[in-house]
Amino acid sequence: MDFTSRFVALGDSFTEGVGDDDPTRPNGVRGWADRVAEQLCAADPGFGYANLAIRGRKLRHILAEQVDAAVELNPTLVTIYAGANDILRPRIDIDDLLVEYDDAIAKLRATGAAVVMFTGFDARGSKVFSTMRGRTAIYNELVRGIAGDHGALLVDYWRFSEYYDWGMWAQDRMHMSAAGHANMARRVLDVLEHDHSIDIPPMTPVPELSGVDALRANARWFREYAGPWVVRRVTGKSSGDGLEPKYPELTRL
Repeated sequence: MDFTSRFVALGDSFTEGVGDDDPTRPNGVRGWADRVAEQLCAADPGFGYANLAIRGRKLRHILAEQVDAAVELNPTLVTIYAGANDILRPRIDIDDLLVEYDDAIAKLRATGAAVVMFTGFDARGSKVFSTMRGRTAIYNELVRGIAGDHGALLVDYWRFSEYYDWGMWAQDRMHMSAAGHANMARRVLDVLEHDHSIDIPPMTPVPELSGVDALRANARWFREYAGPWVVRRVTGKSSGDGLEPKYPELTRL
């Protein structure tokens, strides 16, 4: 099919849509990129959308597996978020990684497509992930420089204070909830200066716990989510092992 507008989304779980469960969709998730595509599709009868993102992917894997595939689809719009899974590793050379990221953005921009990049989120409200704030701040400054050098658009996730509300996050405390994904879709469409009609789903109230209740809740979180994540890191496995991209070819939602 000949699409006049072609949106290709690249990245990891953030872009695949993890946390926004929908059993009717490939890989069982919807996500902000699908929501953006739905709005763009409604405005353009010749619109096509591909989502190549796979959960658990690190930056080099994303660049190796997804960038050339995106170029082959002759995109007019590309979104890419890569590096979050690298920042969480014990050791990382952010400068070297972002040199490769810079090359990839140059390649995507050379297609003539508009490219949208993201800064990382400021996880200051998390006792676990706030330890990575310094790394994320360095990553963000380098991303801002790359975006400026190549004329890419920037979604500045770091500054989105609405995500300090735990209702924006899924139970695993690592991925956005349906409300968080819907809000991100609105943020992306605002950067694209595109009209939208996206409602934020009701957020599940997150009770304030203290004492024994808080300890029990944290122990349950570690057992169900953090523990398996650590085991995957130690064993070299990924939550995305065996998964294929949701929409490897241009399609209409």
